[in-house]
Amino acid sequence: MRGHVRRRGRTWAVVVSLGRDDSGRYRYQWYSGFRTEREAEAKLTQLLRELDTGAYVEPTRETVGEFLSRWLRDYAKTNVSPRTYEGYEHIIVRHLVPALGGIQLAKLTPARLQRYYSDKLESGRLNGKGGLSPRTVRHHHVTLHDALQSAVKWGLLGRNPADAVDAPKFERGEMNTLDDEGVRDFLAAASGTQWYPMVYLALFTGLRRSEVLALRWGDVDLDLSRVYVNRAVHRLRTGEIIFRTTKSAKSRRVVALPPSAALMLREHRESEQRRRELVDGSTVDDQQLVFARIDGSPIPPDSFSQAWRRLARRNGFHGVRLHDARHTHATLLLKQDVHPKIVQERLGHSTIATTLDIYSHVVPGLQDAAAQAFDTVLKGSPSKVF
Repeated sequence: MRGHVRRRGRTWAVVVSLGRDDSGRYRYQWYSGFRTEREAEAKLTQLLRELDTGAYVEPTRETVGEFLSRWLRDYAKTNVSPRTYEGYEHIIVRHLVPALGGIQLAKLTPARLQRYYSDKLESGRLNGKGGLSPRTVRHHHVTLHDALQSAVKWGLLGRNPADAVDAPKFERGEMNTLDDEGVRDFLAAASGTQWYPMVYLALFTGLRRSEVLALRWGDVDLDLSRVYVNRAVHRLRTGEIIFRTTKSAKSRRVVALPPSAALMLREHRESEQRRRELVDGSTVDDQQLVFARIDGSPIPPDSFSQAWRRLARRNGFHGVRLHDARHTHATLLLKQDVHPKIVQERLGHSTIATTLDIYSHVVPGLQDAAAQAFDTVLKGSPSKVF
């Protein structure tokens, strides 16, 4: 008999046979606590189906907390960037383990996860002052889903309970993009400061902050007017600044420079060359950073963001963030009828769907332009086309 149900006191239990072990003895797995015989029979049917299809996973006593610690050590540590690892570790150690860590991994249910999300939205702040934002709780969901998906791959779970949970929805933060006049005004405000070349490049290429600050002169081809984006710079919670290859294959890309941006970088390189000759007689080489401190060390990413905020605040560009330079670049290109695929490639998005989703506010204008263009194509055609 492959399995049966039996009464145990006031509840019912399910017993399934898992075959023989290495010594030839039969192995059985018990599942207890069913209130009615019908519930037990349904569970037995499910287990036999899983055994027949190869989807059955033998339960272990490992807890959610033990598994997440192991996942951080064995998977995340070597497969994600240090900055991403820090984010995972913070969410797991400070939130997930205290709330879910004592539950057996095999007994973690979608209903328990849904309650966890609700609790965090209501009172999830570590200082006890209110709940976390839907966006933050969604980060918790993504972290937990990724970890539990590894549990499925490792044969610890038959399915991912996070698949059956509705993660909190959130609205994207408002995009404060600059128009063409705004770009010129912002550049005028930055002119004469050490940040001007960085501001210029961010606006004219759409590169991420971490990509701008990681560029070496060997990544810049001034003759062909292009930059090769292949790494990013990050500052860890410890204060350490590290360089890491960009997060995806699509992020590693070649970005054509507008002629004015190529000219700006040429002038910046000549200025750096003159400064080095005066300081120590050295020359600019391909391994040196395009944008660096006086001693050649990396500029902390947050320093660039803080400088941008000061420029924006002092010159009336309220609410315009450094990341909005990237949004500005994309929006201006789309409004000039540049194909979204080209915009995707310049920004390094993984898919064109990401680009269209983020910049959906520009799409209605493109639709209108497309309708007018179609009408233009048919000009001169017979007025009656049916």
